[in-house]
Amino acid sequence: MPRALWLLIIGMAVNVTASSFLWPLNTIYIHQHLGKTLSVAGLILMLNSAASVAGNLYGGILYDKIGGYKSILLGILITFFALLGLSVWHHWPAYIFFLTIIGFGSGIVFPSMYAMAGSVWPTGGRKAFNSIYVAQNLGVAVGAALGGVVASYSFQLIFIANALMYFIFLIIAGVGYRKINTNPVSQTTILQEGGKVKNHTKLYALLVLCIGYLLCWVGYVQWQSTIPAYTQELNISLNQYSILWTLNGALIVLAQPLMNRMVKPFENALKKQIIIGMVIFMGSFAVAAAATEFAFFLTAMAILTIGEMLIWPAVPTIANELAPKGREGFYQGVVNSTATGGRMIGPLLGGLLVDNYGMSMMFAVLIGLFVISIFTTIVYDKKLKQGAQLPANASKTAS
Repeated sequence: MPRALWLLIIGMAVNVTASSFLWPLNTIYIHQHLGKTLSVAGLILMLNSAASVAGNLYGGILYDKIGGYKSILLGILITFFALLGLSVWHHWPAYIFFLTIIGFGSGIVFPSMYAMAGSVWPTGGRKAFNSIYVAQNLGVAVGAALGGVVASYSFQLIFIANALMYFIFLIIAGVGYRKINTNPVSQTTILQEGGKVKNHTKLYALLVLCIGYLLCWVGYVQWQSTIPAYTQELNISLNQYSILWTLNGALIVLAQPLMNRMVKPFENALKKQIIIGMVIFMGSFAVAAAATEFAFFLTAMAILTIGEMLIWPAVPTIANELAPKGREGFYQGVVNSTATGGRMIGPLLGGLLVDNYGMSMMFAVLIGLFVISIFTTIVYDKKLKQGAQLPANASKTAS
């Protein structure tokens, strides 16, 4: 891998370690320490995610206009100063204000990181995006593990640790990313070889794919919103809940050699890889729906992790293949804003379902959403293939 990609990997790991001190515990803090209902907690997290959607789209546009270095620095600075404010004022309603600003600032960072990864290693394909994805989950494992321990002493320390980690990320980005070349690299992919395929057709294909991607995130984010509150009702401790995310991150990092062998048959069939991941997601939530003890949640999280390892890196890879030259940042912004949109809708939807109908209904609804996501994934490239008139052997990349 190029040295520049290693710098991006390190930065992403530090970035997500910082945010992972806080996000797994947001619902618990709002529900138990601020005394708000799960529906209100979902609404607050929705505001945070809505701001992040705006940041994702803005960050993608900034990348295409001013490059990744300046875009990332801007996002880090906004987030860092908001975290400093949260360290001092973390009561109601200041918590809402700073959490929203944090969502916008951190949202600016992500599309530029992904677009830069594709730019510095254009021949890497899925490997470049998978590397960033693994770095994210290393950060999740470390941050969630430390966050659970720190929170057991004081939530005040969580806010301070978050700000300190972001300051470290600021130094890494300020020193290491200045010389990274993020000029769009001319790439010819099978999807781009069809001269009759217009850019709006590629964007349409991406948007359809992202419908299923969004629904997957609506389900996934329940592990950060309604499920942690549910585990508390089952007398599962904060430390045990944090272990779930430590397992998630550790599996993603340690199981990469095995996963690379498993996905090798799908290198030219990313659609099949995504669909298999969605089916695995359904199995995970089926196990969680029947869980009454920590061991069952541990099993459900392990299954969920296998599914996300198939889905999450594949979607930005397809976006990179679809993106016209000079629009890489925008296309990654669409993908990241879609994921954030799922994180925005999920907590509110989950909170409303649980408050009004109970956990069983929520799990049933989520499994139904996964069925819809499988359908949209199956059909996303239909118009793309028709417009490009791709030969059968060339269409494998899209399917």
